[in-house]
Amino acid sequence: MPSYPHIDRYRDDLQRFLQFGGSDNEQSIRRAFAVCLDSYCRDHREKLALVDELDAGPGSGSRATGSRNRPDGTVKDSLRMARGYWEAKDSHDDLDAEIQAKFNRGYPRDNILFEDSQTAVLFQNGAEAMRVDMARPGDLHRLIRRFLDYELPQIEEFRQARQQFQDDLPAVLENLRAAIAEAESDNAEYRDAAAGFLDLCHRTIGPWVSSADVREMLLQHILTKDIFLRVFAEDQFHRENNIAQQLDALERTFFTGDVRRQAIDRLRTYYGAIGRAADEIADYAEKQQFLKAIYEDFYQAYNPEAADRLGVVYTPNEVVDFIIRGRDWLLQERFGKTLADDNVQILDPATGTGTFITNLINHLPAEGLEHKYRNEIYANEVAILPYYIANLNIEYTYKERTGTYLEFPNLCFVDTLDNMEWQGTSGGTFTYQIGLNLGAISEENWMRLQQQNEQTISVIIGNPPYNDSATLWGDGTANDPYPDVDRRIRETYIAAGTAQKTHQYDMYKRFIRWASDRLADDGIIGFVSNSAFLDARQDDGFRKVIAEEFNELWAIDLKGNARNSGERRRREGGNVFDDKIRVGVAVYFLVRRKGMDGFKVFYNVVDDYAKASEKIAYVKDKSLDGFDFIEITPDSYGQWLNQSNSNFGALMPLANRETKFAKSDADEQAVFGLFSNAVKSNRDDWVYDFEVTNLRNKALFFADEYNGFLDVGDKSYNPVIKWSRDLRNEFQRGRRIVYSEANRIQSWYRPFVAKHHFVDFTMNDVLTTNHFDMFGPDLKQ
Repeated sequence: MPSYPHIDRYRDDLQRFLQFGGSDNEQSIRRAFAVCLDSYCRDHREKLALVDELDAGPGSGSRATGSRNRPDGTVKDSLRMARGYWEAKDSHDDLDAEIQAKFNRGYPRDNILFEDSQTAVLFQNGAEAMRVDMARPGDLHRLIRRFLDYELPQIEEFRQARQQFQDDLPAVLENLRAAIAEAESDNAEYRDAAAGFLDLCHRTIGPWVSSADVREMLLQHILTKDIFLRVFAEDQFHRENNIAQQLDALERTFFTGDVRRQAIDRLRTYYGAIGRAADEIADYAEKQQFLKAIYEDFYQAYNPEAADRLGVVYTPNEVVDFIIRGRDWLLQERFGKTLADDNVQILDPATGTGTFITNLINHLPAEGLEHKYRNEIYANEVAILPYYIANLNIEYTYKERTGTYLEFPNLCFVDTLDNMEWQGTSGGTFTYQIGLNLGAISEENWMRLQQQNEQTISVIIGNPPYNDSATLWGDGTANDPYPDVDRRIRETYIAAGTAQKTHQYDMYKRFIRWASDRLADDGIIGFVSNSAFLDARQDDGFRKVIAEEFNELWAIDLKGNARNSGERRRREGGNVFDDKIRVGVAVYFLVRRKGMDGFKVFYNVVDDYAKASEKIAYVKDKSLDGFDFIEITPDSYGQWLNQSNSNFGALMPLANRETKFAKSDADEQAVFGLFSNAVKSNRDDWVYDFEVTNLRNKALFFADEYNGFLDVGDKSYNPVIKWSRDLRNEFQRGRRIVYSEANRIQSWYRPFVAKHHFVDFTMNDVLTTNHFDMFGPDLKQ
């Protein structure tokens, strides 16, 4: 017989609620079916989710009637668009009468499921589509699947528009760039305005901003303005915002009439679909999520390389809310304050679309919110498109919360890591000496930045860019250098470390370094980022410095590292960023308290094999006091996890660099004087195997995928194969991978397990000859 585990669990939960709750009314038992339906959503091919009690959109008639219709659950897809609705009723009531009463109030009729724990009724396209006895698991299973598989007309329209957008965007961009090039050549008014804009960008963002960057900012402004106006049905932001005013003025010098119509006419279907989809979203928080998803979708199509460089992946709301609650709890526990208190200055240095600030506005009490909003909450963003969205989200969240529109006065258009005009004093040990001559895109933006730089920041919050070692690729997608911050990294994390140094320049490390120096003597940093620093050998210096500069670290390790393989990879489970990144993730809080001695780590880790949705649920609606933490005192080697009590460090090393380059036997202080990195493939899973056939199939697949990307010039570095710095460099040189049986040898692996090895100079990053010399000719057989 077929098995229906979600329905079996539903029946068990229902009986348990009836037994222990003593009531069969809707409020007492509806959670059982909610869990069942959400489980089906998680298993659906499109990764759906059941969200509790959202306002139904205007398609339900709520705007026409003025009522607030809130079905018990709304099924959402990854773009936060409603796929269907669920309404639970009391089994003592007349179900059909209750259904009709809901329709009379304006509830949607296109795809809605009603149930009273005995009977389930599905309406689609305004008519009853299916009615089943809920005691029959097979029938109930088919009804739920039909409910979730149904695609509303507006969803189908939007899906088609998204595909058309991706197909049309290259031609639209070509037309726009041609229009700008013509203006640069023939339009003196445009040239003067663009030159002034570039000069001001140099002074407020950084000297690295180029004319090409200005063109891209203008392109994004032109392409996305209609999106914002359609989603929010409001143009006040574009009339009053200082950056929007400047770009509008630049746009007006050339982009009008036939030029505008011919350049972007092909995208009007996309804009229209966005507007109609947004009209179906009545809940403001969901509208924010929709806009974030649209932004990610747009940026990946518009410029995938920049999307990777800027880390265009945004934090799940549940994680954001957890960080805010955790910060509030720590402030109370360690400083006797709350986020709402006066003189608690809060900064989000990489705000993206403003989610941390919007959720903070919703978290803070209404009393005193205006003062906090005007004077003690700050945010920075360097990319024009998320800057726009952050403005919209923050200002309209405040309007939704208070009923009053008020421009957010503390959002700065600036690269945080280049903003060194404040005078940092981490422990009183240094002062930044190099600062930019910060001007402004407008006088208002300059004043905003000066106001921020004068504050003593006691709370720094956010999600730094997640991309890994982007400064090392050398392929055009590298992050820009940050001399001041990188100097501080060399003086601290690298100087204290004993392992390789390269990963200390990752973007999230740069933001931790900047935030550590910017933070007050009493304060808290709360970030979500790559979790490697918790136990990676390369981060021993980082951990030692953190222990010197702070008093506590509170960490929730959410795992999700996709760079592992085999059973270790499976134990890592899903990634809370929905597998959009491949690194493990941690949420953590660094506490600095003046006069407090010592350093301790409070560590909690999610269960092995947990799915992404289970990890989200793990932190949802909790604060730090809702977890059991392991208290750790770091050892002398800077280890927090996996500490050892051995005297290993006192033993003679097997090999070290000093011995390798010793000039006499007396200088040798290691067992071996000769050693080698051997083969450093950076993709062992692809180039080694016990079976010849498996190795051949893997190598051929890798070569076909890589050469295919090379043929079409696809620089998105699709993770279907494993990329590294050296492979990206080979890709930039146009070097192909050609599979040959002559390049297959038998090799000792790590070092005394015999495996077959595909020795290709492109697929292996480093092949050293002394490795073969050390272990003898048998390796070449």
